[in-house]
Amino acid sequence: MPRGAIPPHGSEARYKGTRNGSRPPCRCASCVRGNRLAGIRRERVRLAGGSNLIPVPVLATHINTLIDSGMSQCGIARIAGVSQSTISNIVAGKLRSCLRSKGERILAVRPATIDDQSNKPALGSARRLQALYAIGHGGTAIAARFDIHRSTVGQIINGRYGEVNGFIAVQVREIYAAMSGSPGSSVNALRRARQEGWAPPAAWDDNRLDDPQARPEWTGYCGTDRGWWSHRQQNIPVCAACDQAHTQWKADHAHLPRTEFMHRLNASRASASSRGVAVAQDGRELLAQGYSHEQAAARLGISTDYLHAELRRHPAPGESEAA
Repeated sequence: MPRGAIPPHGSEARYKGTRNGSRPPCRCASCVRGNRLAGIRRERVRLAGGSNLIPVPVLATHINTLIDSGMSQCGIARIAGVSQSTISNIVAGKLRSCLRSKGERILAVRPATIDDQSNKPALGSARRLQALYAIGHGGTAIAARFDIHRSTVGQIINGRYGEVNGFIAVQVREIYAAMSGSPGSSVNALRRARQEGWAPPAAWDDNRLDDPQARPEWTGYCGTDRGWWSHRQQNIPVCAACDQAHTQWKADHAHLPRTEFMHRLNASRASASSRGVAVAQDGRELLAQGYSHEQAAARLGISTDYLHAELRRHPAPGESEAA
């Protein structure tokens, strides 16, 4: 149990109180019953030839496994419901044995278990804040709406932290959920995001933002040559996956005669232009629902200029006649 926490009613610890008298014993019916049941459990263990103590080396080995998985001593203690000093003393070899009730809770903790207070990799938080920049929400606007300091936003977004504490991680999740659905007005944030190649919310699978293996899906075809052409047509900085795919495409077709190579290249470029039709159709649907051009572009994960261009390039049936 974490230091300073009061044991719940119905527990043996609450029944006994503390030796120094800082917490008097409780004799309510629930605590009396809890103490009696604890005694029965100990007696059953003794009669079965077991021990009410667990050897410290067994616990130390398990705790070291948990630490190797990325957990901290404080995190292990919180999840197991023991004090951090208990974990520390076991690791340091200062205890010869541990009560079975505590030891079993420690052994029940699984590697890489993380609670809301544990430190977490900063990657997911950085991606969420960078995505907000990509749709125009700057650090000042983010800090003004939520209880997070402007400098903290800057440190996370610039990759200065390898980890963030659980409180900050939860805050950033809440910020992202509240602000990712609508565009901001910061020109500087948009410019910074474009320079850095930060992906907007629409390019991410929200469920995989914390996954180091996840990559943004800018075009619907990222990781392919068609994706590379879509980047160019949408005037979006080319992502690494598409750049690699286009390089591989050129290498695969390098043996062709020049005329045939250019024919294939133009065909590949044309295949990407069909996305413009879908962008124009989706954009019109959002505009009909009352979204502004800026909001529609943000929802589609594209620039406002690109949305305007595709609407002009692919007019609705009535629009071309009216023109």
